[in-house]
Amino acid sequence: MPLIKVQTSAPAPDKSTVENFLKTLSAKLAKHLGKPESYVMTAFEADVPMTFAGTTEPVCYIEIKSIGNMTPAQTKSMSQDFCQQIEETLGVPAKRTYIEFSDAKGSMWGWNCSTF
Repeated sequence: MPLIKVQTSAPAPDKSTVENFLKTLSAKLAKHLGKPESYVMTAFEADVPMTFAGTTEPVCYIEIKSIGNMTPAQTKSMSQDFCQQIEETLGVPAKRTYIEFSDAKGSMWGWNCSTF
């Protein structure tokens, strides 16, 4: 059930770029967490009114959630990888990107009329 959700104040790229971006995020998240990509969900919101450090220059907020425990080594590696991907695809500098990592209990995540 890994999830990666990206919110940014940057404008949305064209549709094909967004689709490729989401597919890239999905594959990378599955690899980082060692989970099947068939369970990974991605979400993207652009043009969200946001500030960071008191300015409205482009900014990005990412949520990464997964059942189980993410290790400090995993979160550090994901931070580097996803910040670079955001900068490359959306042009938002890594220093203007926050990532929230959340571990979830299987009983607190629903899917297919049940929970994990």
